[in-house]
Amino acid sequence: MINTNEFSNILKDMGYKLTEPRKVVFDVLSQSRMTHMNASDVLKRAKEIKPDIGAATVYRVLALFEKLDLVYSLDLDDGCSRYELRRSFDGHRHHHLICESCGKVMELKEDLLEKLEIEIEKTKGFVVKDHRVKIYGTCKKCRKNPGML
Repeated sequence: MINTNEFSNILKDMGYKLTEPRKVVFDVLSQSRMTHMNASDVLKRAKEIKPDIGAATVYRVLALFEKLDLVYSLDLDDGCSRYELRRSFDGHRHHHLICESCGKVMELKEDLLEKLEIEIEKTKGFVVKDHRVKIYGTCKKCRKNPGML
């Protein structure tokens, strides 16, 4: 996970400054690593840090971070985009496990498609830049509680 100084340097290298609103949004996202927040969630937490921050500012910062590939926008098939801070710059996202019973989203750190990508490049001459994988099923808690299924 990148820290504030590294994030500031990344922004600087891209021609941007780490302004106070950008720092607030970065802090919210970095403190919320295990949740997948929508823009309203980010705004709510940002207001806890900086009460006068506006919705338009938060939306603009999220859009800029996404444009600069500093955050990922996730579509978890619930009608709204979720955001998470990019954890590394190796070109790949992590995978998500989505429980169809309770809606819980779990992250899967392992890159399950590395061998497939090598095979695709070898056989098709196609270099995979990135992929997005969402795996649907039932989490352990819901499987233990049949009433939730």
